[in-house]
Amino acid sequence: MSADPGSDPGAADQPHYVGHRQRLRDRFRDTGERGMADYELLELVLFQSIPRRDVKPLAKTLIHRFGSFAEVLGAPVARLQEIDGISERVALDLKLMEAAARRMTHGAVRQRTSMSSWKDVIDYCRTAMAFAEREEFRVLFLDKRNGLIGDELQGTGTIDHTPVYPREVVRRALEVGATAIILVHNHPSGDPTPSSADVKMTQDIIGIAKPMGIAVHDHIIVGRNGHASLRGMNLI
Repeated sequence: MSADPGSDPGAADQPHYVGHRQRLRDRFRDTGERGMADYELLELVLFQSIPRRDVKPLAKTLIHRFGSFAEVLGAPVARLQEIDGISERVALDLKLMEAAARRMTHGAVRQRTSMSSWKDVIDYCRTAMAFAEREEFRVLFLDKRNGLIGDELQGTGTIDHTPVYPREVVRRALEVGATAIILVHNHPSGDPTPSSADVKMTQDIIGIAKPMGIAVHDHIIVGRNGHASLRGMNLI
């Protein structure tokens, strides 16, 4: 067997996956992530955590179990460790990748002078919440120019419910000096369709916020299967 170009002289004696790893790295260098399947991106991540093993079958198993690259990173450590070959250290390495992705999208949103680009808002919210296993309720606080003052996770609930207290949401908006807010929560089921309870809760917050001079720009629901805007659906 001949050695791969650019490999060490002893490459012929190396395991088969060594050449595969280099070819995958080369393709990522040349095409970027858009030229790669989810399991191939996951392989690249696992290369760093598992240096002496063919990780292609493991990457495919993870994608099959959780559904996508993003959902693998978003899975809890305990569930990741249910997969043969994923130790606690490897699981924590995957969670580090998830944390890095969240920080990057969070930074992109915070650096904007205005929240006029809904794509950035949606990208951030989906990265932060779409693949969580429990419902989370988040509020983005905006100033009079729609600049982002901050965002806060207001509560975490069960698989299909998060308790939300409208007066507490408005009180917090007043504390940070916000003149507008965007409400966001996730549906772990994957379907972002708003429920009647979602609409009522939003209307309750609007009713308390409006006399205080605080506008509710939207309530966005995110899930693995997309997102829904209550404003866009004319529900508020």
